[in-house]
Amino acid sequence: MPNTTVIPVLAYDDVRAASAWLCAAFGFKERLRIGEHRAQLVIGDGAVIVNKRRAQPDGATLPMGGHEIMVRVDDVDSHYERAQTHGARILQSPTDFPYGERQYGVEDPGGHIWTFSQTIADIAPEKWGGTLVASDGATR
Repeated sequence: MPNTTVIPVLAYDDVRAASAWLCAAFGFKERLRIGEHRAQLVIGDGAVIVNKRRAQPDGATLPMGGHEIMVRVDDVDSHYERAQTHGARILQSPTDFPYGERQYGVEDPGGHIWTFSQTIADIAPEKWGGTLVASDGATR
């Protein structure tokens, strides 16, 4: 994961084209590719994730144009409990992923989608299907 606390996740129909455009137009650098559905881009000490636009079961795109906000936390499980206590709409309960993150998804009262993520292991991207494109001081 990029070594930053808040990471916007922006949905596009074509992840490769969006990534190339953001790099060319805004000066981002592609850090990591994950298949054809996701890429991590960095700039300075910031980051953004470019994600394949997903459809909900009824075929509609995600609320609010398909963006998400990713936030790194120290303890996903206690954060999840807090969010539940305050009535957040849980979209995905805490789950361990092969790329070394434990994450849960939630929708806030305004319809914004949030993913809260805790690093639980430092796994090389090649071991779970990612491709490390570039590394610099802003990544880990």
